[in-house]
Amino acid sequence: MTTSTGPLGAVRSDRVGAVVLFALAVLYGLDASRISYSFSSDPLGPRVFPLILAGVLALLSLIYFFRPGGSEPWPQGRLLASSIAIPGLVLVATLLLEPLGFALAITLLVTGVGRIFGASWRFALIAGIVQAALWFLLFRYLLEVYLPGGSIFGF
Repeated sequence: MTTSTGPLGAVRSDRVGAVVLFALAVLYGLDASRISYSFSSDPLGPRVFPLILAGVLALLSLIYFFRPGGSEPWPQGRLLASSIAIPGLVLVATLLLEPLGFALAITLLVTGVGRIFGASWRFALIAGIVQAALWFLLFRYLLEVYLPGGSIFGF
């Protein structure tokens, strides 16, 4: 009997990835098909490129499903927890972006990722503050992009 960490488990994880990619391709294609445009602006319109991307992704995911390559088995233990924690931190930072503001949300995100990768609290927090300041300066002043200041602070 083969467990999920053996070769069969690796093939199964490839197929799970292929199904997820195919579902994303279908959703992306459906969303792209709703793009409205006036025919006089461009004969092809803005929806052609996203539809081509959706088609290519669907085709490649089907190839990947029927001919899975050699992949590593799913992570276990601490590595699995870290693999789940990073997207979780991104989700939390995204949800806190408007109430806390860009700078604090990015500081929390970078500090958390630093801790996951083994940095001490001190260095993770310093890295979070420095990165947040650099990204804020880049987006706000060089690229002139609006960044939320934090609704709980009245900005």
